[in-house]
Amino acid sequence: MTDTLHDHADPELHKGEPLVEMIDIGKTYGAIRALKGINLTVNAGEVTCVLGDNGAGKSTLIKIISGLHPHNEGTMKVDGKEVSFTSPRDSLAHGIATVYQDLAVVGLMEVWRNFFLGAELTSSSLPLAPLRAKEMREIADQELRKMGIVVKDINQPIGTLSGGQRQCVAIARAVYFGARVLILDEPTAALGVKQSGVVLKYTAAARDAGLGVVFITHNPHHAHLVGNHFVILKLGQAVLDKKRSEVTLDELTRQMAGGDELTELSHELQR
Repeated sequence: MTDTLHDHADPELHKGEPLVEMIDIGKTYGAIRALKGINLTVNAGEVTCVLGDNGAGKSTLIKIISGLHPHNEGTMKVDGKEVSFTSPRDSLAHGIATVYQDLAVVGLMEVWRNFFLGAELTSSSLPLAPLRAKEMREIADQELRKMGIVVKDINQPIGTLSGGQRQCVAIARAVYFGARVLILDEPTAALGVKQSGVVLKYTAAARDAGLGVVFITHNPHHAHLVGNHFVILKLGQAVLDKKRSEVTLDELTRQMAGGDELTELSHELQR
């Protein structure tokens, strides 16, 4: 992993620095326009919340930043340099890690094995070389504790952890492997109140470690608890783009619920 991917070690040094910039980004799939004119900046040490209902364009936005699909309008920059990713490996090489809602974990495998999944430490570069299991256990345990995540036993199957804990292991893993930008795809969608709180706590921990976090959600309450900047998407376009100081939870909730359309509908129904 290159040194540049570990710049988040001193959070104060780079706080507020733009890591990813999307300028007038658009995406079409044949005749279908999924995104139009999206402007989004992800700053170090901040959480940018992208809200919207199903079909709003959130998934397309994730796919562009994470390198799954290229954008076909506008400009994307990482560290001020224009980029156009051709694969998720490209995105990862630029320090961007995505934690998807359906976590890529192997339920029956131990927590530490999942922590190093696909990046195992081996005793040599030869095929079938023995794993450095003791070292991986120690590193996984240490890195989880650094984020304040304590599991009963690093050897327990990850499937025995709660949904919130599994999300947190994925966040700690991304931080350890050098992510500077962390995209969280609906991390609290399938969780109860207590487990959502756990995930929000570690989202804030990643932010405080100097990472730029993109928090994708349809829950304005969760967004408002951790967000520094809010963008609401509707039918592929931004209908709200405001800093925390410029928007209240009530306004976020109203816009997510339909905003002006609901007011108009209410007037019509009362006639």
